[in-house]
Amino acid sequence: MTTSEQTETSTDVRPIVTPSLILPGAAGGTPAEFTPDVLAKLQELEDRSKKHEQNTRPRNTVEGYAADWKQWTEFCALLGLPVNAITPGSLTAFVEWLWWQPGWKEGTYSAPSTIDRRLSGVVVTGRVEHGLLLAKTVAARARRVLKAKVKELEKSGEVRGRGPAAAFTVPQLRAAVAAAPDTLLGLRNRAIGTLAFALMAREHEVAYLRLRDLVDHENGLLVDIRVSKVKPRKVKVPQGSRPSTCPVRTWRAWRKMAGLTDPDGFAFRALHPRWHTVMDSGLEPETIGDVITALGAAADLGVRHTGHSTRRGGADAARRAGADRKAIAVHGGWAANSSALEVYFDDGEGWEDNAMNGVL
Repeated sequence: MTTSEQTETSTDVRPIVTPSLILPGAAGGTPAEFTPDVLAKLQELEDRSKKHEQNTRPRNTVEGYAADWKQWTEFCALLGLPVNAITPGSLTAFVEWLWWQPGWKEGTYSAPSTIDRRLSGVVVTGRVEHGLLLAKTVAARARRVLKAKVKELEKSGEVRGRGPAAAFTVPQLRAAVAAAPDTLLGLRNRAIGTLAFALMAREHEVAYLRLRDLVDHENGLLVDIRVSKVKPRKVKVPQGSRPSTCPVRTWRAWRKMAGLTDPDGFAFRALHPRWHTVMDSGLEPETIGDVITALGAAADLGVRHTGHSTRRGGADAARRAGADRKAIAVHGGWAANSSALEVYFDDGEGWEDNAMNGVL
């Protein structure tokens, strides 16, 4: 065992057993003023706080974490482990077990991205719902094992999963906007596509925007993203150079034509299936993804885009335009040092300063 592994093990295994409530100044025992009634009340407040935190998560995130934890409990039952036994060793074994679980398509196995997400889901659920004090590096070894397995896949040529979402490039977005019908539905979909691109937003972040969250500014829009997978953020969206793909102009046109005035109402509404009138109900995150997919399909771009394509495309376009990596991460709500964001950058870079430019 290497020194780094010894350090990781010693820091990651120790904090598994966690008291349900850590009291101030309670290192040498419970202070006298913390009577049983006070402790019961504090525990009730703690439980309510955790429930409130869970309720503010996007539904798809909650469902994803639930699916991840279900796989973890099944794995623990097979090995006879308690579910709170979240250690570097158990998570590594979890990766080994998941590697041979069925994939999304018959005859396939779990995709590496799915396994990586399950690791995150287990660790987050362990911390938030089970009160475990887990080190930040608790899943580091498991991810190194997963990375080694991915390299072996590359050597063998085996393909797992559907692959990453194709980025919506700026030329493709222009073509998609041009192909959208000149109707209320078409206007709404153009507003969704251009704003999702400009915000580098996740599907649920667009779906849960309220009218009050988009405030006009002399330079564009101030957008308050209150519901987010990572954390809320406020984003400045400048006006675009082309009216057709300007998210500010397109949003204002949709707001006016749809007659949106209720500040508490959804920014993007469902339309009546027959009369195409604006309804009070908002759109599900999956519907936002369907809208973005339909925009690309209508333009016959030869690439199938998903709801994640505008998020990825916005980050890639910003990087190509010279934006700082940290600024992009803040704008799009990525965690610091996000591995997903680095992959986007790696895929999009290397052309302007390519060693073969002008050689042949």
